[in-house]
Amino acid sequence: MTLVVRPATSSDDDLAAIVRIVSATSPEDGTSVEDMRWSEVTYPGVVRYLADLDGHPVGAATVGRIFMYPPEFEAFWATVDVLADARRLGIGGALLAAVARSAAAAGRTHLHIPTTSDRPDAIAFLARRGFLEYERTRAVRLELAGRARPADNPPDGIELTDLAARPDLVAGVHAVALETFPDIPGGDRPMAAGELAEFRARDVDRPGIPPDAFGVAVERTGGVVGYAALMLKPGDPSVGLHDMTAVARAWRRRGLAGALKRRTIGWAIDHGLTALETGNDEGNHAMQGVNARLGYRPLADLLTMRGPLDRAMMKR
Repeated sequence: MTLVVRPATSSDDDLAAIVRIVSATSPEDGTSVEDMRWSEVTYPGVVRYLADLDGHPVGAATVGRIFMYPPEFEAFWATVDVLADARRLGIGGALLAAVARSAAAAGRTHLHIPTTSDRPDAIAFLARRGFLEYERTRAVRLELAGRARPADNPPDGIELTDLAARPDLVAGVHAVALETFPDIPGGDRPMAAGELAEFRARDVDRPGIPPDAFGVAVERTGGVVGYAALMLKPGDPSVGLHDMTAVARAWRRRGLAGALKRRTIGWAIDHGLTALETGNDEGNHAMQGVNARLGYRPLADLLTMRGPLDRAMMKR
């Protein structure tokens, strides 16, 4: 057997191979060729690798900056996926070493890699290389078949609209993001929404985020006080992902988050989606309660594993 780990090109063949591998191994983190091409433009510097076994792609890996943190943040994010029938041949270790070398060349010291709580082999693979659990997200899913469209029922003094009807509200949405992102539990560094242009590219204008599924809460003065964005799952647009539900501090605990989520549920039902998925850090009990009251049911936890580059570059 001949194993070659090589940088992936932007060709349709290489990107389609990555989609096939990721869809088979990490369906909760699905991707598409369109989504990867968007990422190349929006997040320059992303590097992808393919592992060819006897000329056939059987593994894929990606590495790049974590844009929710400042540019000097010491870690890059990375993914490593190997088809089930090609495991225990050293392919995962070779791909991990490749992304670690890329991160080291960019001056980083650590990697953040996602996996799920129902994959003990993946967790053990990373643990042997010095990775520890860094974040845990409680993932949930709402099945939509046969579900009646819920009423929005926003709090008094609030109007719910969307960015298709009110594109002028993007700056107000960004202002809410600037206030709320640092409050998101998880990790040991506060998240940042970034400047307006960066926020728009990532959280508003991204392919798969329909403007009419981007709910916005406006108070009587005309100010934006909350929003809920829905993104169609890359690789499976019949499933929607709650990209973000944010409420300004002054309007929390008044039922606004639930109203915004009910609006996105209604949009999903109207547009024939089969399910909605979301996740919140294990410490975010308030949003977990909102999801539970709306009928979301648990999936496997989503884990972020953090490890040092020197151990990651050891192929064994």
